[in-house]
Amino acid sequence: MAAHYDVLIVGGGIAGLSLASALAGTCSVALVEAEQELAYHTSSRSARQLIPSYGPPVVQELTVRTLELIAARDAGLPEPVLTPRSFMLIGTEEAVAAEASGHMRSITPAEALELCPALVPDSFTAAGLDTGSFGCNAPLLLADHRQQALAAGVDIITGARVHSAQRLGSGWQVGAGMEAFEAGVLVNAAGAWADELAVISGVEKLGLQPYRRTAAIAAVERPLPPQSPMVAAADNTFYFRREGDDVLISPSESVPSGPEDAKPRPGDVERLVARLNELTTLGITEVRRAWTGLRTEAADGVPVAGFDAEAPGFYWLAGQGGYGFQTSSAMAELAAGQILAGLESEGNVAQAADDSPASRTAEALAATRWSVRR
Repeated sequence: MAAHYDVLIVGGGIAGLSLASALAGTCSVALVEAEQELAYHTSSRSARQLIPSYGPPVVQELTVRTLELIAARDAGLPEPVLTPRSFMLIGTEEAVAAEASGHMRSITPAEALELCPALVPDSFTAAGLDTGSFGCNAPLLLADHRQQALAAGVDIITGARVHSAQRLGSGWQVGAGMEAFEAGVLVNAAGAWADELAVISGVEKLGLQPYRRTAAIAAVERPLPPQSPMVAAADNTFYFRREGDDVLISPSESVPSGPEDAKPRPGDVERLVARLNELTTLGITEVRRAWTGLRTEAADGVPVAGFDAEAPGFYWLAGQGGYGFQTSSAMAELAAGQILAGLESEGNVAQAADDSPASRTAEALAATRWSVRR
């Protein structure tokens, strides 16, 4: 016999977990994850930095709201998710100007060298600084969402890959692993597998494309000072930041991929180490570990959130690209408001208040694509 819920979320990464905690206590919710552990793919391979100046305008607005929501959480608990850590762009004047935004101010190369003495002088001609950026304790944030969801009665099932889904009557019937579910709303938070889930569900794909992004933890001869900013090339060819006495480094590649358990490719990290040893005085001596995640994007680079126009009760929460953590709380707030409104129209649960933060966020973003268009 199938278990019945108001909402079934497919995907146990930051998108699915944050939505589960946002909906918890307002309606009956289950979350299914294909892997044996939550946040196995992209969400466990994050750079752990929330940057208000990073991404298109809609992403920047969502980042500001996410920072507000997480800061409110941090105010009441002893262990913070957020730690102040500035973000600095370096490169040519043209490249920095093209990537800078209203959240970032221009600084001189001399000021940049004061902030990050490891940079080699004359290796860049311009810089920008975002002092509103924060380091993110991603495991703690994920654990908080999970605990809040479980405490409010959300059922979380791992090792349950969706193998069937169909619209029947006023809801969805879904097979995942050995389990069967019925739900009024089916949420597609499947990350790199979002289009695959759509196909299984008989819903038209959106053309979401996963891209590879590799990172590594490397030992250095000269560790960065504690207050060093995260440093990124304005031409998107590398970034690095302090990770204790080591550094986290990335070649910032954006290579199309299929949905998979991505692994580093030979030479990617080695070439980056050689380049950073030319551009900095870090003196990278050893790569301790390396990994690759998938950043899944829509064609316009804007995250997808909204009910499918042609499949009633099918809600897309996908295409977050490299902005998953930094938009997660705001996207969950918005999605929860829209889903509750959809359930209310079916007579199942009470609708979110018209003056709720989710409603205000939706109004503020009305000019941008926030419901799925065909």
